[in-house]
Amino acid sequence: MRTVGVEEELLLVDPDSGEPRAVSAAVLAHAAQDDPGQGVFEKELFGQMLEFATQPQSEMVDLGAELVSCRKEAARHAGEIGCAVAALATSPLPVNPSLTVNERYQWMAERYGIGTRGHLTCGCHVHVSVESDEEGVAVLDRIRPWLPVLCAISANSPYWQGLDTGYDSYRTQVWGRWPSAGPAELFGSAERYHRLVADMVATGVILDEAMAYFDARLCAHFPTVEIRVADVCLCADTAVLVATLVRALVETAAHDWRAGRPPLDHGVSLLRLAAWRAARSGLGQDLLDPATMRPRPAADVLRLLLEHTRDALIDSGDAARAEKAVAELLSRGNGAREQRVLMQRTGSLRGVVTECVQRTLA
Repeated sequence: MRTVGVEEELLLVDPDSGEPRAVSAAVLAHAAQDDPGQGVFEKELFGQMLEFATQPQSEMVDLGAELVSCRKEAARHAGEIGCAVAALATSPLPVNPSLTVNERYQWMAERYGIGTRGHLTCGCHVHVSVESDEEGVAVLDRIRPWLPVLCAISANSPYWQGLDTGYDSYRTQVWGRWPSAGPAELFGSAERYHRLVADMVATGVILDEAMAYFDARLCAHFPTVEIRVADVCLCADTAVLVATLVRALVETAAHDWRAGRPPLDHGVSLLRLAAWRAARSGLGQDLLDPATMRPRPAADVLRLLLEHTRDALIDSGDAARAEKAVAELLSRGNGAREQRVLMQRTGSLRGVVTECVQRTLA
């Protein structure tokens, strides 16, 4: 069975005001002192962010338990310095991001100017094991039209600098400003994939292959494909659902490749429209059908995803849990909907953040 690992980026916030706090260095120092051998938590582009990565897991129950444990550990370390963590993909309250002192991040700030300052966003990256780069690229080619659906499921960033953006995933819009971000064309082979990435680096516009910010890519350090379209999810169980569906998509794509079935050849222009549609309204309106690229109710598209991956979900023992989680998600709504409901109930973005701190650890 393919293993799955998850990277999550969390927002560090003041527990009283809800405002982001640039204290990641202090949180990491406390974590290192508490457990000198830990390699779970890492710094990110801004001091208001904290990243962690799970171990590769074969069972989704174990992955879910580790996600909850990592979130609680992050909260514990943050709490020691009077801070809290929130699984929010953007800050609802206004913030002036504080760049982490780092040679790489300084290069990005100098190269991309003011645009770098506008990238305080928190994502969820899912890694799934593959047998080779050839299999990995075959998977990347075949999962492309399904990635916007994962964005809609995870969408958790409706607010930006104190305003409702009208988007469910405004993080997606912000992230798309990087010159190398977004959907990619069909690669066809591992050789073509690596040649394209090398050509991108050779332009000097990006620093290295780690800055090839495709929606899904080969991981440079592990034998995995890395799917990068998801917002960090407010609830850990939504993150587990995303990881479950990603693994099923990878397994389905690999099976289709071995069976000689070609990928859908949608152009990047259509994929960008599908991504925008998903980011704009999440699960609240239509999505684009991955096969036809025509509007279809979001609930129908989620059912298509379950049907498309059914064999893989059955083989991994995840089918019943995935169907239940999708039904609950459609009833409850994604993180963006939950944030807006909290705004209506509390009447303030501060109240939204306070409630989201609690839901992060649920």
